[in-house]
Amino acid sequence: MLRGIHVPLVTPFDAAGEVAVDTIGKLGRQALDQGAAGLVALGTTGEVAALDPDERARVIEACVQVCGERQATLTVGVAGNDTRSIGRALRELPEGVGAALVTVPYFLRPGERGVVAHFEALAEETPVPLVIYHIPYRTGQATGAATLRRLGAHPMIAGVKYAAGGIDQDAVELLAGLPEGFEVLGGDDAFISPLLALGAGGGILASAHVETGSFVELADAWHAGDVVRARALGHRLARLSAALFAEPNPTVIKGVLHAAGLIPTPDVRLPLVPAGPEAVSRAWKAVETMNADL
Repeated sequence: MLRGIHVPLVTPFDAAGEVAVDTIGKLGRQALDQGAAGLVALGTTGEVAALDPDERARVIEACVQVCGERQATLTVGVAGNDTRSIGRALRELPEGVGAALVTVPYFLRPGERGVVAHFEALAEETPVPLVIYHIPYRTGQATGAATLRRLGAHPMIAGVKYAAGGIDQDAVELLAGLPEGFEVLGGDDAFISPLLALGAGGGILASAHVETGSFVELADAWHAGDVVRARALGHRLARLSAALFAEPNPTVIKGVLHAAGLIPTPDVRLPLVPAGPEAVSRAWKAVETMNADL
């Protein structure tokens, strides 16, 4: 269910600042038609913290429709650091959601025993499989390979979005002995190629908005053992990802999508501010260079 490239959708806004729901459907269909295995709604890339409950519901509804049409997996981000409120949100997920992306509790730093207790409690009540979002430079909570393997043994915990800021020793140890049915999905775009080389099942990658087919090809090449092709493609995609993340995500990606005519505005909501024109221009040139090299 989780193998392959999953695209965490931006939330596009129209000129009046409202969610452009129709555009969400178009973006999702384009990504899936170019080979993505699934979509992720209401992630960090989707500016979930800036959306009100009604807007979140409309985003999910649009993504459910698209994934239902294409028989693709829809993962929905469920944010928070309180176990009870996250449990309620999981139980309220609508039909058509295939998995939930749940961040390791942030700011509280509950320790690894607390992380285990948190996810084990959620796993007992969730209606859909869980994907742990491991991103310690945002949460402040380290979660080692042994803890992730322990959680991965639970039948309702399907994988981890691994975003440690690079390839660390825990990543190597984790991928050396995964529980059956538990997938590691890269979450740091620039490091997806080496993580795939170590055995990751795929990635949840904001950069795949822009070059979906190339990221799909990268994952397929590593899974097929085509090392020469995978290395060359991985280097080019890493440079593209660096350009797309030159300013806070998803500002540059929205700028590029707007320049390509795919979303009505490049707007983001405060406290984010739109990417500067130079950053968008550099990213656009990286896209053009990428396509010229293929």
